[in-house]
Amino acid sequence: MADGRRLRAERLIPARSPKAGAPVLVFLHEALGSIRQWRDFPDALVAASGLPALVYERPGHGGSDPLTLPRGKDYLHMEAERILPQVLDAAGIDRPLPVGHSDGGSIALLYAAAFPDRTAAAITEAAHVFVEDVTVAGVRQAMDIYRDTDLPQRLAKYHGANTDTLYRAWAETWTSPGFRDWNIEDCLPRIRCPLLVIQGQDDEYATLRQVDAICAGAGGPATPLAIPACAHEPHRQQRAAVLAAMTDFIGQVV
Repeated sequence: MADGRRLRAERLIPARSPKAGAPVLVFLHEALGSIRQWRDFPDALVAASGLPALVYERPGHGGSDPLTLPRGKDYLHMEAERILPQVLDAAGIDRPLPVGHSDGGSIALLYAAAFPDRTAAAITEAAHVFVEDVTVAGVRQAMDIYRDTDLPQRLAKYHGANTDTLYRAWAETWTSPGFRDWNIEDCLPRIRCPLLVIQGQDDEYATLRQVDAICAGAGGPATPLAIPACAHEPHRQQRAAVLAAMTDFIGQVV
């Protein structure tokens, strides 16, 4: 339970016990993501890094309790500063290492900023810290695809009855005129932990200005990684390179 709602979660345990005090990887999925949509990438990173992990679904995703609409402009802050701490406390995790994709990447940054003494390090993929024209255009194109193709049925395999509400929440938030000035760059200087900041060079929802802003604004060491021939899902589209980069980063900071 977190914030009064039931959230689905899974623990992953490495083959060998990690050293005392080692952090726990906490996987934070994308805006339309779920545990199953990570596929076996969390298992692969656990095996490669030797760290345990928690993978969970935010409200409205997968098998977790539904969202309540309308969703506020501060929904990412709420996830990072209110819900995620409750998830960690319920799981007994004192020292997380967030691994966040897209919305999950933004949540990882906001969590690291709000809880700098608790965060061991953080890894982001395709995180946003402000809204770009390409972001809005990408969401609008995705809305057309949702309307005109079998995407609702494909997403329903993961989200069931949550699907339409979840999709509306994402699309309506990111295309809302009131969300156009959303910006979390002012939070970045409060991040003190090491960051690995990953983005595909062909990301359809953002430019590499996002990576530049994160690395320039972070209060701790930040390593940028732009992946060629890669769009919005680096861990899937360039799995081997991303897995190696994350494993190397974890080995350096843990």
